[in-house]
Formats: sequence, structure tokens, C-alpha cells
Amino acid sequence: MAVNWLLICHGLVTLIVIISFLCGQWPIFQGTPIERLHHFITFGAYDYFLRFVGFVFGDKARRLVLSIERCCCDRPNPFLQVIYLAIIGATYYYIVKSSFRYIPGYYLGEVHKYTSLLAVGIGVVLFLLTSFSDPGTVKAGNVSEYLLAYPYDNIIFTEKECSTCKIPKPARSKHCSICNRCVARFDHHCGWMNNCIGEKNTRYFLAFLLWHCLLCLYGAIALALIIAGRFKELRIAYILTVYYGVENSFRSLTPHVAQWLLNSYNTQFLLMVFLVIVSLLLAGFFGYHANLCRSNTTTNETFKWEDYISWQKKLNEARASAAALKASISGMSSEAKRPESKYKSFFRRSPLEDTQVVAKENKYDKGFFRNVFEVIFPLSTRSSFLHTKSKPS
Repeated sequence: MAVNWLLICHGLVTLIVIISFLCGQWPIFQGTPIERLHHFITFGAYDYFLRFVGFVFGDKARRLVLSIERCCCDRPNPFLQVIYLAIIGATYYYIVKSSFRYIPGYYLGEVHKYTSLLAVGIGVVLFLLTSFSDPGTVKAGNVSEYLLAYPYDNIIFTEKECSTCKIPKPARSKHCSICNRCVARFDHHCGWMNNCIGEKNTRYFLAFLLWHCLLCLYGAIALALIIAGRFKELRIAYILTVYYGVENSFRSLTPHVAQWLLNSYNTQFLLMVFLVIVSLLLAGFFGYHANLCRSNTTTNETFKWEDYISWQKKLNEARASAAALKASISGMSSEAKRPESKYKSFFRRSPLEDTQVVAKENKYDKGFFRNVFEVIFPLSTRSSFLHTKSKPS
């Protein structure tokens, strides 16, 4: 029984760590232990590790660790790609080893041995497509076409030159310091893909997220049906009620069924929990990026808009404060008037409340259907883009 509780505790700790690592920055977790654990995992633990290495092995060892960090985080490398292939390969291997002997079963047919392999294969193909496809590299040969395709909004994108590539920088593009190239409609650099997510491969990235979410759900449901089939075939409920005298009710059977499950099928159960957690995380990522595509926005532009709106709010508040101070000074220099009561001054409206609300004006939002169409069929793949001639200077 101690082993069962150990497995449950291990699963809970793993769940908390995964949620903290991936979702700790979400607004819902602000000020909670999840946010603090996220900061420790992403920053604190590494800082303590560097201090430990420097204290025990000296400054040379610390510099070696920092050089490895730069190689892994600031340059293209296949480290996370290998981890992805290891995760999906190991998960499928353990499912085959632990569960395929129960197929066909009470609820699953023989065909699932082959559909599962096909589903994993499609997932790997989408991974390779996203990893090795061109995200929409902006070069001297196509920059004029991109300049026409994505006009400047003069709010978060203004006319400028890329200081690294020495070419005009089209709106919605960004120079990726890791890949060392300008990418059209830049969303983010994905370490798992070892590639930028941009204009041309956003569709593959979305398909990757959606497919892997469904793949994990498929695996979790299949494992649940295998366990349910074994429960039915072995007549566990009948044995517990007839031979062990357990009352035939949900409340009485649940602890005994849980003990049977963790003793006999703990591998399948842990795999099922793991797949459910991953599917929920992937569903969250897919929902976030699908919502961006719905409004024709990117992750990079989301951060730009947040900075712009924050800056505009501070600017408006500063103007309102200056106007209020000027009015106060002019009032003091004018003729003496009856002093305002403390009651009225307490409930007087603050000038900062009258500051102008800053609205987001997304010039690139063309409506739901056109936005989605632009993601599925990028502008640079259309004949109108390919045949566009640059205007004479």
C-alpha cells in the first residue's frame, strides 16, 4: 500500500512541477506558490547551481557552464528536438510494452495497434515540417514584396532598417538573434523545433499542437478503455462483492478498485495521467495561438502592444497630473475663496480617472475568415505576391 501512495505522490509532484514550469507566469497564478515555484525553476535553481559550481570547482568551471548555456540557448541546436523524439518514442514504447498484449480486448479492436502507430507517425511528420520548413526568411531578393504585403501601421511598426541584415525591415518582421535572420510575420523562436515560427510555418506549428493534443487524448482514452476492459473481463466487481463481501456500491468499491488498479496496472495508469496532463497543456497552447490567428496577431506583436499601451497610459497619466498641478497652482494664485470642505475633497474625482483610455488598433485584423485564410495560405505563397514587382526608386 505504501508503494501505491508513493506513486500517487510522485504523480502529484510531477503535475505541480509541470504546471509551475509551463504556466507559472499566467495572470491567474500571480502571487501564488505556483508563480514562486516557476521563478525558482526558471531562474533561482540555475543561479544556485552556478554559485555551487563556482564555489566547489572554481571560476573556470563556472565559465564552462555559461559557455554551454550560450551554446544551448543562444545558438541553433537540436537539443530539445532530441528530447521531443525521446519523449514520444519512450512513451509509445512503454504503451506498446505494457498494453498491446491486451489488444484486442473488451472495448478495443486489433485496428488500434496500427492506428496508434499511424497517429504517432503523422505527429513526427508535422514536427519535421515545422522544424525544417522556411518560416518566411526576409532577404534582399524578396524584401520589396514583403514591404508591399505588410504595410506599416506607424504605431508598433515604423519604417526602419535591420541593423544586422542591412535591409529594410518589413512590418510584422523581426530579426531573430538565435537564427540570425529576419523572419516575416514573426511569432516566436521555438526551441522545441529549433526554428522560428513565422509567416510560412505557423500553419504547421498549429497543426502540430492540435494533432499532438488529440494524440495524447487518444492514448489516454485507449489506456482507460484497456483498464476498463480488464476490469470487465476479470469480473473484479463480482469477485469483490461475492468473495470478499464488499458492499455493491460506488463508495464501498472505489478504494478496493483503486488498490487493484495501482497494484496491477500502475504503468498504464501513470501513462494515462501523463497523457491527460500533456493534452491539457497542449490544448492551452493551441487555444492561445488559435486566438492570435483569429485576430491576425502574433506573440511578438502581443508583447509590443502591451508595451505600447503601458507607455501610452503612463504618458496620459503624466499629462493629466501636469494639468491638475497647473490648475492647482493657478487656483492658489487667484483670489482667495472659501476653502473646500474635507467631505467634498475626500469624494472629489481624481484627475487621473479622466485620462484617455488607450485602445488597441490592429491594422492587420481583416476579419475571422480572412485572418485564418492568411495563416493557412500565407501571402508569400500566393501568385499575387510572387508576381509583385518592386516599385522603381
